[in-house]
Amino acid sequence: MPTTSVSTKSVSTEYKIIRNRTVKKAIVVAFCVIATFWVLGCTALYHVMRQSPDRFGRVMARIPGPVPFLAFPFETLWMRARAGTLQVGSLAPDFSLTKLDESAQLQLSSFKAEHRPVALVFGSYT
Repeated sequence: MPTTSVSTKSVSTEYKIIRNRTVKKAIVVAFCVIATFWVLGCTALYHVMRQSPDRFGRVMARIPGPVPFLAFPFETLWMRARAGTLQVGSLAPDFSLTKLDESAQLQLSSFKAEHRPVALVFGSYT
């Protein structure tokens, strides 16, 4: 009779050990799946941030609410995606702007061709 009770206890203990291993394995698998989706989401968001502002706006309009701001390191990704490669003293990239009276467009390269200096001021005059 005592032999039977010992074997029941050992079977119960073995069952608990196996169950604990199964639970730990499930937790590790779930963590790996969540981490993989998080990395994929960060990668996709970074890729979208590197696109034109119009395309970025179209994609962000489809994402519900504050999801990208809460689930991903949005500010860090944004700062890296939009950092650019210009250094102090580098030539400015060519671009065109519409005049304030909307009568014409000005292109930066046209001033360079005329050997006219250009000062770019970014700010508000209000």
